[in-house]
Amino acid sequence: MACHSLIYTHPHPRLPPDPPLTLQPSSSAAASYYRQNLPTLNFHYKKLQGCNFHTRRKSVVCSMAAENKVISGDRMLVFVPPHPLIKHWVSVLRNEQTPCPVFKNAMAELGRLLMYEASRDWLPTIAGEIQSPMGIASVEFVDPREPIAIVPILRAGLALAEHASSVLPATKTYHLGVSRNEETLQPFVYLNKLPDKFPEGSRVIVVDPMLATGGTIVAAIDLIKERGVDNSHIKVVCAVAAPPALTKLSEKFPRLHVYAGILDPTVNEKGFIIPGLGDAGDRSFGT
Repeated sequence: MACHSLIYTHPHPRLPPDPPLTLQPSSSAAASYYRQNLPTLNFHYKKLQGCNFHTRRKSVVCSMAAENKVISGDRMLVFVPPHPLIKHWVSVLRNEQTPCPVFKNAMAELGRLLMYEASRDWLPTIAGEIQSPMGIASVEFVDPREPIAIVPILRAGLALAEHASSVLPATKTYHLGVSRNEETLQPFVYLNKLPDKFPEGSRVIVVDPMLATGGTIVAAIDLIKERGVDNSHIKVVCAVAAPPALTKLSEKFPRLHVYAGILDPTVNEKGFIIPGLGDAGDRSFGT
């Protein structure tokens, strides 16, 4: 089955209006890999003026309110925000000399930024009026009656999800422990704190730092979908993603949204992303 993902990224303000490939997963070799080996992963750019979207194959003009509908359709979307702070924290995570406490903090800060991006135009709100010190003001709050479900995949997901409550005013956290057999690379669930059924319309953010072979994240999303959540109401937040995981996700979960700090080109025979950042769990917790 062909991969139906679509990658969408904002250009850097200093780039020309119709720039060359700026996604830069980690190097020019990585960018080349994605262009050559995942041709159905379409790279999108957002112009600074108005809301015209340019692709390598065609241009799409849309209103801001309808941009996701026009761009995505039934495809999976992969967002790689080019914010300088995201690049900074990814660089800290990559450095093999980064000590455990600093690594864990960098993972938490990266998670904060990616969750901010993931929650854009996605949070239910309520509007009304309040009395300010100077008069009546129209206001809009995030609706506390519809908390976002955060599902960190243990154990490394705990570090990436650490600041979720500082970004999202209303959350519920459901822990999911999924480990990978180091020989077969197959996942198995050892802890499941998901509810028997999610409330109708629930929005779920699944947090897993490393999307490598894709077995763990696919198993996690399967469990969530079994509990009544539609693909379009699930978002994945990760530090690093690689082609095998993205391909599996796109084939199985159309309309899924993935937010990644960076994309890397390969996974080795042991299931580790190259160049990656090592074992995120070990480096976060020192064990």
